[in-house]
Amino acid sequence: MRKTERYRVTSNNSLWQIYKTVPFLKVCKNFIFIQIGRYTPSLAVKSWLYKTFLRMEIGKHTALALMVMPDVMFPEKIHIGKNSIIGYNTTILAHEYLIDEYRLGDVRIGDEVMVGANCTILPGVTIGDGAVISAATLVHEDVPAGSFVGGNPMRVIYTKEEMEQRQLQQK
Repeated sequence: MRKTERYRVTSNNSLWQIYKTVPFLKVCKNFIFIQIGRYTPSLAVKSWLYKTFLRMEIGKHTALALMVMPDVMFPEKIHIGKNSIIGYNTTILAHEYLIDEYRLGDVRIGDEVMVGANCTILPGVTIGDGAVISAATLVHEDVPAGSFVGGNPMRVIYTKEEMEQRQLQQK
């Protein structure tokens, strides 16, 4: 189960009440810096922009590829460890707006994690150190450290132990 906080809403669906949950000017500022970052070819500048203006936690030598889309409303809930790679066009969400509620949850991505291109990471998910996420995966639950996961729905392809065994066989 993902770790999210749930907030019930009444009357209209929760997205219609968005600016009761997050200030309009915050969303505008975040949108501008995310769009600059998405197209910035310099990994160092992109990390600096996101850490400085969006209050994201991004570890040293972590690379967010071209077109990565951090959560525009709650980027401060995204925490990425050191020496990780977030692949092209991946979306990292810290919120979900549903009909009668919205949910918020921190996303925690460990050290030396590899996230393939075109993935979507949902709020409240923790990805353990050394995990590998296959391209086009919907990460809807926690990923154990060192494992290789993929698909939609996501499933474990190799556990940490199986990955270590494969690496030994390749040497």
